Amino acid sequence: MLEIEYEFREKDLVHFNELRLANDPVMQKKIRQNRLLVPGVMLVFGLFYYVYYVDMMTTAYITLLAVGWGIASPFIMKIDLRRQFFDKYTEAEKKAMYGIHQLKIEPEHLLEKSPGGKHKTPWSDMLRVERHKEYVYIYVDIDAAIVIPRETVKSGDLKAFAKQVESMIDRLG
Repeated sequence: MLEIEYEFREKDLVHFNELRLANDPVMQKKIRQNRLLVPGVMLVFGLFYYVYYVDMMTTAYITLLAVGWGIASPFIMKIDLRRQFFDKYTEAEKKAMYGIHQLKIEPEHLLEKSPGGKHKTPWSDMLRVERHKEYVYIYVDIDAAIVIPRETVKSGDLKAFAKQVESMIDRLG
């Protein structure tokens, strides 16, 4: 059977979680609201200062702050979300996750050897295989996947491996 060896890094975990958030319509709606609603309210206050007090300087400061918030808030939210990703995992879980992983296709399951030990995932528990430019994802749940970065594959043919996994999921899943 086919086998592949690769290294899983911290940046691969971040990439997968950011991909999940980019495809989450609820989170995207929150980001848009934060990016537009808060500056909109600030601009209303700036307009109030200009009309009621005829204070152009304060209006200019509020307008600059609103525009700055609109531009910077997605980046600030991204940094905060990354922090939240890493807070979910203990140091022991991180040690078990990062490092060299080996995947082997067996007739009944996918065998994974990682720094955290051996795991056997039955084909019936897997959902699908997704291929992206830099990664291959083998989904084992709606929001959980085995992430294989193309650039860190040490041995094995990733293309043939992904194709075989996909056929095993279709046949036995």
